[in-house]
Amino acid sequence: MPQLDTSTWFLTILSMYMALFTLLQLKISNHLYSPDPKPTSAKTQEHQTPWNTTWTKIYLPLSQSQ
Repeated sequence: MPQLDTSTWFLTILSMYMALFTLLQLKISNHLYSPDPKPTSAKTQEHQTPWNTTWTKIYLPLSQSQ
């Protein structure tokens, strides 16, 4: 049974990595990135609702003991 010739594997793997690296670099270099976004203020807007001005409390119904 003949032996598997592995003498060209290093060159094949190396050329594959170089080709993939080149393709990836070309793909990334053609990509247009948007400029940095402007920071926005973290202030929350206050909405006027009727329950903001009055204090309310919800009472649970009394339990009926028998």
